[in-house]
Amino acid sequence: MAVDEGVAPAAKTDGDGTVHRLKPNAIGLLGVVFMAVATAAPITAMTGNVPFMVSAGNGIGAPASYLVAMVVLAIFSVGFTSMAKHITSTGAFYGFISYGLGRTAGLASGLLATFAYVVFEPALIGIFSTFATQTLKDQTGVHVPWWAFAVLMLAVNATGTWFGVSVAEKLLVVLLATEVTVLAAMAISVAFHGGGPDGFGLDPVNPVNAFKGTSAGLGLFFAFWSWVGFESTAMYGEESRNPKKIIPKATMISVLGVGVFYVFVSWMAISGTGEANAVKVATDNPLALFFGPTEQYVGHWAVDVMQWLMITGSLACGMAFHNCAARYMYALGREGVLPVLKNTVGRTHPRHGSPHIAGLVQTVITALLLAAFWIAGKDPYTGTYVLLAILGTMAILVVQAVCSFAVLAYFRTHHPESRHWFRTLVAPLVGGVAMLAVVGLLVSNMGAAAGTESGSLVLRATPWLVAAVAALGVGYAQYLKRRAPQRYLLLGRTVLEETKER
Repeated sequence: MAVDEGVAPAAKTDGDGTVHRLKPNAIGLLGVVFMAVATAAPITAMTGNVPFMVSAGNGIGAPASYLVAMVVLAIFSVGFTSMAKHITSTGAFYGFISYGLGRTAGLASGLLATFAYVVFEPALIGIFSTFATQTLKDQTGVHVPWWAFAVLMLAVNATGTWFGVSVAEKLLVVLLATEVTVLAAMAISVAFHGGGPDGFGLDPVNPVNAFKGTSAGLGLFFAFWSWVGFESTAMYGEESRNPKKIIPKATMISVLGVGVFYVFVSWMAISGTGEANAVKVATDNPLALFFGPTEQYVGHWAVDVMQWLMITGSLACGMAFHNCAARYMYALGREGVLPVLKNTVGRTHPRHGSPHIAGLVQTVITALLLAAFWIAGKDPYTGTYVLLAILGTMAILVVQAVCSFAVLAYFRTHHPESRHWFRTLVAPLVGGVAMLAVVGLLVSNMGAAAGTESGSLVLRATPWLVAAVAALGVGYAQYLKRRAPQRYLLLGRTVLEETKER
């Protein structure tokens, strides 16, 4: 292992003189892309977000919202990937921000990112359990309580992380391929049939219409929400082959590939329903916006398949978030942020090279959160999923904004010879400001996004919880700086020797 200049080798080893590391060369370019796209959960983003965007956001301009979000995220990714060519760390944002803005900002951001991914998993288990319970009841008449499916998903996620990223990758390849196929089948069929009852119209993809409608801010927020997790490519750097080339490529493929797919599928869903009728359909029966065109242009069998793929899609998303949370915990643990963490969550499996203990800790935390929401009487979808997704999204958007500004500082102080007017100045500056604007959209539209939970204590506490986690990181980093300077020097600076910061 290697750390930043000036840190003694002994500061980065545990009791037996070794640092536990993730398994190298375990995953290739496509594997990293699949892991990142899984966090976006295309079928959940489409069937869950688009109807709400159409009915309560920017109407038929929903596809344009995805177009705007894709451009902004691509600009953000230019700076993000420029930094990824220099730094490879499973801590991703934690490492990037530590190098760019200093260890204090790095620890605060690392805790925020960990917090976000920790709460994303129970959120996805909530929507997975809802989809599974409803689909089984609709298609077989059998009722299984949602908590039974929650236990099943907990077990699948824990197992996947225990046996390493390559096992999770194989599962996600199958799950993602099927959900993307059925959505593409609907969209392509609509296109081949001339675009639905009103034919092809360009209004849904006119960028101007992204800023119109009942609540344009709400529509734009949901568009950005649909990409949450795309930046997770960076946290698989230590486990990928030739990470300094793979991670930048995987990030841009994830942003642009998912973006084009979102724009096309949402456009064809609206076109297949009929532009004149789309808002009413999305309001009266949200899923009909996708089920209607699928049944008409592909067949009823595809609707049945789509229902099952909504289950597997949310499973894939939850599994990817579980992996992300475990890796952030591992990154914090191996550096001994708290001494007790180094030989617990900071350890990897001797055979599989996986963050197995961190994965188990994440499983326990998820189970406790689900139990708390169940005891509070929250619905697994309208309560657990919605509230925790908003909480995690606010945290990760703040971190993304800070990361953009870290890119600006990093190239000015570490690699002035690599500075570029667009890649390391304009792109991260525009990306950072845009991310702050998205945080503003979230804050101003939280109540509408939460729906029936608009008066929830958890929702009202969301900004304060995010601020508290960040403040904890700042405060603890300052404590380490004064009381444990050797541990402070390690914050966000541990990278693999063969992929060290350069």
